This record gives sequence, structure tokens and C-alpha cells, in this order.
Amino acid sequence: MPYIRGVGAGRPAKPSVCNLFHRASELIGRRWTGAIIYVLLRDRCRFADLRAGIPGITDRMLSERLSELEEEGIVERLVIPETPVRVEYSLSPKGRALAKPVDAIGHWAHDWLVDKPASSRPAVPRRHRARSARNR
Repeated sequence: MPYIRGVGAGRPAKPSVCNLFHRASELIGRRWTGAIIYVLLRDRCRFADLRAGIPGITDRMLSERLSELEEEGIVERLVIPETPVRVEYSLSPKGRALAKPVDAIGHWAHDWLVDKPASSRPAVPRRHRARSARNR
């Protein structure tokens, strides 16, 4: 079944987005979410291991994304009652079902994108930097 409306219909149709596709792409396409899923597809992780495996993510952002993914049933949080208490994160069956799409994105990225250092950011034009400094 094609997920692009109008494909294969035999007649031209105005393009539109399937609501479920749109919701899924918004959820999975949020910043850092793909990286979290990518790391968890390899193994269950503690918070610090996830943070170490995703350069540049902040504790706050990782915590927010993990909570969102847990609410959606994609990530499972396991509390291990030891001293000290340990918390591990893993993918639910719903989350593991993302393995093929994540793998496809990885193949696409290797075929079509140029590898840049993770720390590189687009240059901000001088006029925007001056305005930002004034607004602080």
C-alpha cells in the first residue's frame, strides 16, 4: 500500500498527507529522537550511556525525548531496585519495529549526504550575530 496519496490511482490527484504518516514523521523526526532510537536499537542503555552515545545532546533534551518516547510506547523504562537505583531504557516491540526505517535512513544518508563533523554549525551572518548580542 503506498503511503503517498494519489500514487498509483491512475489519475492525477492533489497531493495530500496521510494523518498517521504526518504524526509518525513529526514524532520520529523531532531533533535527537532518531539518534536515541538508533542507539537503543543496538542495546538497552542507562541514561549516561545514552548521553555518551549521542554527542551534543543535553541532559534536559535527552530526558524530554525519552519521556515523549515512553508516552508513545516506543521506549520502555526499567527501574532496577538496587543501591543505588538503576534505570535502563530499551525499545518496546513498537520501537523495535522502527529498525527497518532507521536502517533505510542510514543507507540513504551514506548514499546521499556528505559527512561533516558533528560540531559544525552553519555560519550565522554577521548582522544576525550583532542583533542577537543586543537582545541578551
